[in-house]
Amino acid sequence: MRAECKLGTLGKHFLLDLKDCSSGLLDDIDFIKEVLISVAKEAGTAVLGVSFHRFQPQGVSGAVLITGAHLCVHTWPEYGYAAIDIFTHGDSFRPDEAARLIVEKLESKNPAIVELKRGF
Repeated sequence: MRAECKLGTLGKHFLLDLKDCSSGLLDDIDFIKEVLISVAKEAGTAVLGVSFHRFQPQGVSGAVLITGAHLCVHTWPEYGYAAIDIFTHGDSFRPDEAARLIVEKLESKNPAIVELKRGF
């Protein structure tokens, strides 16, 4: 038997389409990893786990698991594009601040951000 949720929204999910980013930045796994880890800390939470991979000939995918949330990234340096997911289900993490910081750090000249409310 499942518990009924009376709150409605259980979490927020931000989807970032970052266009016109620097190709060099998007192909640098150490830079991308540091961006997501530093953003997690700056937005108010602790990092629990990290997993990243650099593809050949280019591109990076990764995830940072944080207290009450996660950050995921996939980059296409050849297009200057990054797809980022930010999900949170608590009050300790500020996803809007995380989104702002990621756009700034990846130097996207053409960002689009969609916010979804997750839950019932």
